[in-house]
Amino acid sequence: MREYSEAFKRKVVQRLLMPNGPSASKLSLEVGVNQPTLSRWLREATTLGAVTKRRKRPATKSRPIEQKRPEDRSPDEKLRLVHEAGGLSEADLGEFLRRHGLHEADLAAWREAALGGLAGGPSAQPRSGEAKRVRELEKELRRKDKALAETAALLVLQKKVRAIWGDGDDDTKPGSDE
Repeated sequence: MREYSEAFKRKVVQRLLMPNGPSASKLSLEVGVNQPTLSRWLREATTLGAVTKRRKRPATKSRPIEQKRPEDRSPDEKLRLVHEAGGLSEADLGEFLRRHGLHEADLAAWREAALGGLAGGPSAQPRSGEAKRVRELEKELRRKDKALAETAALLVLQKKVRAIWGDGDDDTKPGSDE
């Protein structure tokens, strides 16, 4: 394990902290010190207070303020976000979506749901009477599907029995109608 002087460490850390300075990976290749070692030196320097000014990162308009999943949002919040996004330009919309952790498809679906509700379209939740009727019909359909499958299986078996043992009774004479 190679040891480095404190002066060398300080100089490398200062280069890492320079505005628009090299990344730890790039500086690692340049000075011949592993990137994790450089990152550790930087972390130690900032936690010990030896360095008070950290390197400035490129300025962004805003940081993500929410890390909720789209399906975890309340209806009020969805409506608010749709309303806010409605007046944004394409460039601002991209930044808005990143900040809120959304996709454009989420907003489009929420907008459709809101417009459908205002237009008197089918509601997202059926009334309790309708839901009960749907459950009853689905139950009846499953029952009939099972009966149909059973009947089809019996017909197939009947055909196989006829193919193996022949058709009809042995009591009748060939050629007679009785």
